[in-house]
Amino acid sequence: MPEASSPRRTPQNVPYQDLPHLVNADGQYLFCRYWKPSGTPKALIFVSHGAGEHCGRYDELAQMLRGLNLLVFAHDHVGHGQSEGERMVVSDFQVFVRDVLQHVDTVQKDHPGLPVFLLGHSMGGAISILAAAERPAHFAGMVLISPLVVANPESATTFKENWMTLKSFVEKATQMTKAWIPYVFQLGVLAAKVLNLVLPNMSLGPIDSSVLSRNKSEVDLYDSDPLICRAGVKVCFGIQLLNAVSRVERAMPRLTLPFLLLQGSADRLCDSKGAYLLMDSSQSQDKTLKIYEGAYHVLHKELPEVTNSVFHEINMWVSHRTAAAGVGCPP
Repeated sequence: MPEASSPRRTPQNVPYQDLPHLVNADGQYLFCRYWKPSGTPKALIFVSHGAGEHCGRYDELAQMLRGLNLLVFAHDHVGHGQSEGERMVVSDFQVFVRDVLQHVDTVQKDHPGLPVFLLGHSMGGAISILAAAERPAHFAGMVLISPLVVANPESATTFKENWMTLKSFVEKATQMTKAWIPYVFQLGVLAAKVLNLVLPNMSLGPIDSSVLSRNKSEVDLYDSDPLICRAGVKVCFGIQLLNAVSRVERAMPRLTLPFLLLQGSADRLCDSKGAYLLMDSSQSQDKTLKIYEGAYHVLHKELPEVTNSVFHEINMWVSHRTAAAGVGCPP
């Protein structure tokens, strides 16, 4: 066994002492990235990546935002990329949210008074929504790309079939739970805990990468990326995603911050119905939705006409809200 004094290393065996990182409340090391503007930043923006991927896949978006004099920062979530933790396993979805807020607080200490924005994709969108709901007056705005609001695993994969089996099991067990012990357990809680206890490591199968983008070059890059998690989604992680969807549903009415929401109509992982639900349920007065007809899930890595539009929309939206002397402002 290594000595206690041996440096902590990433899953790729790189010492964390050689990498930017933070240590979360559970003592886990998280790999971080920072894109700093050449001049004084006018705002901060945290980028929250999706399930199974890592923050390095947002370099192009981060570079664009950096060009707007924003300090962009991100980390690989627990169990992802170069961060510690069993691959795509988390004890509670709140851990993701907690770690984001910790990172935001850390960066804000060095840049007091600057407005802070969130940018989240897919699972990272759910994390961003929950972080914003937890701190209603903290963030100046939020950009959401295909956020996890309503799951839509429509791809022809074992993931779809097993996800639907899991969802059906939970729903049926929930009905039984309500009939047997209505005074003890809330809807779905016991069913989820029982399934997670009995079959936590059962695989729901991998996500078919072809449903991520219509851009084959981007799909090939995804497939060859060594930091992408190839393991099938486990029951325990699926439970946490169901947990996230439920929490997002409850959190949406508490949202009051400005947000830009970008969604593909042919997204087979996060149902476009979720985008309309978020628009209807949130209390934000400044909210914008743009639907890309026929587009898949990863809009920032889609066909060129879609990706170019996504970059333009984000650029204009963020620029407008940081234009007034570095202060977020509504249109």
